[in-house]
Amino acid sequence: MPLNKVKSAEVAATPKRQHKADAKAAAHPHAKPRPLTRIQREKQDIILEAALEVFSVHGFRGATIDQIAEVAGMSKPNLLYYFPRKEEIHRRLMAALLETWLAPLQEMNADGDPFPEIRSYIRRKLEMARDYPRESRLFANEMLQGAPRIIEMIEVDLKNLVDEKAKVLLGWMDQGKLARTDPYHLIFSIWATTQHYADFDVQVRAVLGPSRGGEGRFEDAARYLEHLFLYGLTPRPRP
Repeated sequence: MPLNKVKSAEVAATPKRQHKADAKAAAHPHAKPRPLTRIQREKQDIILEAALEVFSVHGFRGATIDQIAEVAGMSKPNLLYYFPRKEEIHRRLMAALLETWLAPLQEMNADGDPFPEIRSYIRRKLEMARDYPRESRLFANEMLQGAPRIIEMIEVDLKNLVDEKAKVLLGWMDQGKLARTDPYHLIFSIWATTQHYADFDVQVRAVLGPSRGGEGRFEDAARYLEHLFLYGLTPRPRP
């Protein structure tokens, strides 16, 4: 969703007003911080949207504050007022991204039927590949660099959720509802095959060509992946 433009007069006035508030906060360190004003929230949103564009193209190491400020349409000093360091912008983006990334897996319901649940998970992941390609590339870039800035989130939040859902999958296997397989590698495989359509979007569209490389490619992918995973997970009698 495009962000609303902020009037230049309001933008210019915001830092001056906020400096006074910061001085008061310094004099009273135990006082609760004031909530952000509407203008401040809008400015942060503009910066984060610009940073997403820059980080998804150049990665953390290649991105600069100057590039983010240029895309955001503001001066570097103005940007640094809201986010003093590039690391803070990146950390804020990655925290929000990981929360978004966890949501589809969180929705997998242990009380549901396994095949509709897995089918829904595949489709939700493909929808994210379609709707959030920049976020997917940003996440992939961070993984390729060893995830130094979000390793704690991965080792705690992501791992705990995957452990939880692996137990759900194992429960369905124990009940004979799914063919037995490694639940962790099943989840990894779904990640790999769905996020491919975001991370390698140019390759996918180039190979499929104009006739098949449009928006319909996601529905084609969904049908294929449903067949691939659900057929493979269908229990079969032992010979």
